[in-house]
Amino acid sequence: MKQKLTGQIIIEILRKFNFKISNLNKRQKLILTIIIFSISTFLFLAFNSHWSNWKIDQVKGDYKDIKNILGPVGAFFSKKLISSFGISAYVINIILFSLCFKLIGKIKTSYIDFLTNISLFMFWLMLFSSFLFPGKLSGTLGDNIILFLHKNIANTGVWIVIISYLIILIVIFSNNFHQIKFNRFKKIFKIIKNFKKKSIDENYPFIEKKEIKIDSKSEEKKSIEDKDIIEKSKEKKDLEFIKIKSSNEEKIVKENNQKTVLQKYGEYNPRMELENYTFPKLDLLKKYDNKISINKEELNENKQNIIDTLRNFGIEVTQMSAEVGPTITLYEIVPKEGIKISKIKSLEDDIALRIKATGVRIIAPLPGKGTIGIEVPNQNPSMVSMRSVLSSEKFQKSEFELPIAIGKTISNNTYVTDLTKMPHLLMAGATGQGKSVGLNAVICSILFKKHPSEVKLVLVDPKKVELTLYNKLKRHFLAKLPNNAEPITTDTKQVIKTLKSLCLEMDNRYNLLKNAQTRNIVEYNEKFKLRKLNPKNGHKYLPYIVLIIDEFADLIMTAGREIETPIARLAQLARAIGIHLIIATQRPTTNIITGTIKANFPTRVAFRVSQGIDSKTILDSMGANQLIGRGDMLISTGNELIRLQCAFIDTPEVESLTSFIEEQKNYPKPYELPEIIDENIEKESKIKSNERDVLFIEAAKLVLRQQKGSIGMIQRKMSIGFNRAGRIMDELEDAGIVSAGAGSKPREVLINSEEELFLILKSKNE
Repeated sequence: MKQKLTGQIIIEILRKFNFKISNLNKRQKLILTIIIFSISTFLFLAFNSHWSNWKIDQVKGDYKDIKNILGPVGAFFSKKLISSFGISAYVINIILFSLCFKLIGKIKTSYIDFLTNISLFMFWLMLFSSFLFPGKLSGTLGDNIILFLHKNIANTGVWIVIISYLIILIVIFSNNFHQIKFNRFKKIFKIIKNFKKKSIDENYPFIEKKEIKIDSKSEEKKSIEDKDIIEKSKEKKDLEFIKIKSSNEEKIVKENNQKTVLQKYGEYNPRMELENYTFPKLDLLKKYDNKISINKEELNENKQNIIDTLRNFGIEVTQMSAEVGPTITLYEIVPKEGIKISKIKSLEDDIALRIKATGVRIIAPLPGKGTIGIEVPNQNPSMVSMRSVLSSEKFQKSEFELPIAIGKTISNNTYVTDLTKMPHLLMAGATGQGKSVGLNAVICSILFKKHPSEVKLVLVDPKKVELTLYNKLKRHFLAKLPNNAEPITTDTKQVIKTLKSLCLEMDNRYNLLKNAQTRNIVEYNEKFKLRKLNPKNGHKYLPYIVLIIDEFADLIMTAGREIETPIARLAQLARAIGIHLIIATQRPTTNIITGTIKANFPTRVAFRVSQGIDSKTILDSMGANQLIGRGDMLISTGNELIRLQCAFIDTPEVESLTSFIEEQKNYPKPYELPEIIDENIEKESKIKSNERDVLFIEAAKLVLRQQKGSIGMIQRKMSIGFNRAGRIMDELEDAGIVSAGAGSKPREVLINSEEELFLILKSKNE
C-alpha cells in the first residue's frame, strides 16, 4: 500500500509540474531552460572528469588538491551519483536535456510518458552494467539488486531477467514497430524511384517525354536529323566540359572527397585494433624508500675539508653552498678574485684524499652559473626506483613522442627526454656498472607511455640472456624478420639481415613520405589520420621503430663492416621516418665505437669505466672514470654533461610488467619487417627445368591457390628451410609463374588456372 501511495504521489507531482510548465510565459521558460541546461552541462562535465580523477580526489583530503575540473562541488555530486548509479548516471543528463527541449517546444508528446520510459531504460542500464561490468561501470544500487537476484535465481536467471526486460523496453519504445518499419520501407522505395526518374531527366535532357506519331516515309529523314542533333549536342557538351575542367578544380574535388571521407568515418584511429588495451599501472613496480639520507655533520665536515684543502694551496673561498642528491652532493664555491680556474681543477685528487672518497669531480665553471662545482659521493647513497621516476609529474604530463625517464639529477629532479630529439643513443660502461639496468629503464619508459600501435621494438641480444624477458611482448611491441622463429635476434647472420631489412624499411618509408609530400613521420601520420592519404596507394599508419642492440662489441668483432655500414646509414638517415637506434657496449674502444658511429650519435651515456681514455672515447672528455658505479652515470647531449643516478628496475618488476601486457588482447602476429633474400640466392643463374627442386610443382600449385607468393609463405606451408624456399621462389619467377620481388610486398601470381600452369611447365620442358 505504501509503495502504491508513493508512486501515486510522484505521478501527481509530475502532473502538477507539467501543468505549471504550460502556464509559464516565453521569458520564464527561457530562463528555466538556461538554468536546467547549465545544471545538465555541469553534471556532464563533472561525470567526465570523475572517471579520470576519482582516485586522486578520493585520496586528497584538502579541497585545494581536488583535480575535478568543477572543483569540490563537482567531485561531490559526481562521486555520489556515479557511485550509486554507475554509468547509468549519464541518463540524468538525457532527462535534463529533454526537459530543455520540452520547455522550448521541441517535444510535443507528454513529458511524463517520456520520463517514465527513460527511467525504465536507466534502471535496465544500471542492472546491465552491474551484471557485466561489476565495480567498473556499475553503481552500488545496481550491484545490490544483482547480488540479490544472483543469490535467488543464479546466473542464468539473471540473464533471463535482463534480456526479458530489454525486450519489454523495445516494445514500449517502438510504438507499433512493424507498422513503422513497413512505412519506412515504403518511403525508401519512393525516394529511390524519384531519384531514378530525376537522374534520367538530368542526364538525358534531349529526350522528349511526349509520344510523337511519325509517318513511314518521313521516319528515316527525322531519325537522321535527330541523330545529327544528338551528336552535335554531345560534341558541344564535351567541348564545354574540356574548357571548364582545370587543375585547380581537380584539387578542389580531391579536397572535397577527403573531407567527405573524414566526415563519414572520422579520423583514423591507429589504436582501433587494440582499443581496449590497458596501459601498465605503477602498482606493477616495487615501492622503495626514496628519502635522501645525509646528516648535517657529514655536510659540514665535507665543507670544512674542501675549504682547508683549497686554503693549503693558496685558494680562498668567499661563498659556499651544497645541493644534496640521491648519490652525490654538489658543493658550489666562489673563489677569491684573481685565482685561475685551472689551478682549482687540478686539485681533484687532493680533495678526494682529504675527504677519503672516490669519484670526486670538479666542474669549473658550472654551466650557466658563476660558481665552481665539486661533486662528492654521499656516505649513504639512496636508491632511485623506477616507480618514483615514472610517477613524477614531469613524466606523466610529458607530451614527447618517445619519452624516456632514465633517472634523477644531482638536484633530485627527474630527467625526462625525448628519444626522437636525440635521435639515437649510445650507451657504454664496464661490466656490472648499470648498463643493463639503463636499457631496462629506457624500454620500460616506452612501455608505460606508448600504445602497441605507436611503437615497435627490434631487440638484438648476442648474449642471449639480457633481453629474453621481453619475449612475451612479441605480439604487442616487437618487430622481427618474417622468417625468424624467435622475436629477439641473437644470431649474428640474422642481425645482419635485420639491419638490411631496416634499411629497406627506411627506403620504403621515404618513398611513402615523398608520395605524400611530407617531410617527417609526424606530418605523414597526421595526414593519414585525417584521411588525406589513400591506403590503396600503399599508404599506412607508420609506427616508430626503436632498434636496441646489446653487446655491440661482440657484433663488430664477428661481422665488422657488415654491421657498421647499415648502422651508420640508419643513424644518418632514419630519424625523419621514425627509426631510432639505442646501442650498448661494454668495450668503449675506438675500434668498436668508430668515428663514423660517433658522428651520428650526439647523445651518449657513460657508466663507470676503468680508464680515462675510454671516457674520452664515449664522451669526448674525462669524467666517466671518476664515477662511483651502481648506476652513477654521465649523459652528454652534445652541449653539456649531466650527472644522473640511473633508475633501478629489477627482474621481477620487468616480469610482472611484461606478463601484464602479454595477458591482454594482441595482434595476430608480430610486426614484420621487409623480407630480405639471401645474397647467395640472388646471385644464382637461371635454373634449367631438369635442375628444378622436387617440390617445385607443389610450390607452384600453392602460390596459385593463395594467389600470392613469398619466401616466408613457402617456408611455413611446406616446412622447409629459408634458403631452399628462396631457391624455389627464384625457379617460380624464372618460369613466369610469379612476378619479380618488390621489397616486403608479396609477389604477384601471373597465372589464374592449373591449365596455364600445365602449359608453362610443358613449354619449359620442351
